[in-house]
Amino acid sequence: MFKNLLIYCKVLFASSIVFSGSIFSENLQDIYELALTNDPLIKSAEASYRSGKEYKVQGRAGLLPNLSVSGSTNWNEYRVQDQLRDAYNSNNYSASLSQPLFRLDRWFKFKQGKALTKSATAEFAYQQQETMVRVATAYFNVLNAIDSLNAAKAEEKAIARQKDLAKKRFEVGLAAITELHETQAAYDLTVVSTIAREAQLDAAKEGLAAIIGTDTPLLSPLADDFEILLPNPSDRKAWVDLGLKNNYKLIASRLQKDAAKSNARASSSAHLPQIDIIGRNTKSTSKQGKFGGFIQNPLFGIEQDTRQYGIQVNIPLSAGGSISSGRRQAWANYDQSKEQSIYQERMTIKDIRSNHFGVQTQVANVTARKQVLKSAKSALEATEVGYEVGTRNTVDLLDAQKRLFSAQADYANSRYEYVIAMLRLKASVGSLNPGDLISISDRME
Repeated sequence: MFKNLLIYCKVLFASSIVFSGSIFSENLQDIYELALTNDPLIKSAEASYRSGKEYKVQGRAGLLPNLSVSGSTNWNEYRVQDQLRDAYNSNNYSASLSQPLFRLDRWFKFKQGKALTKSATAEFAYQQQETMVRVATAYFNVLNAIDSLNAAKAEEKAIARQKDLAKKRFEVGLAAITELHETQAAYDLTVVSTIAREAQLDAAKEGLAAIIGTDTPLLSPLADDFEILLPNPSDRKAWVDLGLKNNYKLIASRLQKDAAKSNARASSSAHLPQIDIIGRNTKSTSKQGKFGGFIQNPLFGIEQDTRQYGIQVNIPLSAGGSISSGRRQAWANYDQSKEQSIYQERMTIKDIRSNHFGVQTQVANVTARKQVLKSAKSALEATEVGYEVGTRNTVDLLDAQKRLFSAQADYANSRYEYVIAMLRLKASVGSLNPGDLISISDRME
């Protein structure tokens, strides 16, 4: 399954090259493409994945033939009482071939390598999904900060008008000094709130810039008619069952447990006989003219060819206790990985249930916030009418304005939280892919 995700991400990464020429990106898809190109965390995860692929190759190498060649050339001088009797050059070339015939420990090492490579692939798929959630979270944090700042500025502007009106009413004797002081105090608080929201926006932009490696561009907001839906299926158990099969973090944990078991079985096989088929071919030549400086060498300049074939058996009997110690350590490591896999399974179930409930909560929250916004608008209109006819005072009007701007910001934030909650739910069951981000981008303004 995670092979499909890898292929999907590679296709999307290729498309990012086309869009990278533009200076500013606007929607979530564009920002994600920038992250694929510039985010150091996803690049680190990719490097870890490329490294993990080599475990299988290294394990397989222990079962394949081992071929080596060596050679040497030497200059020799034979002297008797400092008198040179012979000087010659000798050459030696050798080739050795070894093929494991019975190496149970290497077989289990091969199985360990396969499991570790699959685990690295699953871990990379998990990191890709985490990148999608991380990018989307940073993206909507910026939008939320923008909405909060806009609400604060609108509130500041509205209260500034109210303050000016109160000042004029006071000057003509239609209002008391307390009304002027109340509007001034409310205005000062909105100025402070605006400054705080500007700092919040700056921090959110920096958080996104750290991921995409460039200044945060103008971002597209969610469309007003962005659809808010309950999880499908609604049955929480169905999501849990799906996650137990496809959650990449859980898959990686199970594969690491399998790798630890294979390593323990390899260590347990260290006492078994090790049988190899070996072959060796050695060729040598010598220009030695005389043996002992006196007897003529009949093999002068002739190449000698020696070939050896056989079966080599090695039975480890004792290594000072290191073999038994390594076996006990390997099985202890397997017990540790087994318990970690159980823990990861339980955490996966907990996360899926929590995320499923979170989406349901956010759907209800969006609905409630939308109604609160509608009520706040009606309340402000009624308060303005009451203020004009004298049945409501300045404090009532300021409170109604504040509730409206707060409701606007809360409603916008609830929609962002819903999107993030849905992405986290999909990630927890292993179904999140770049198509989900593209779908969200298609529903942006």
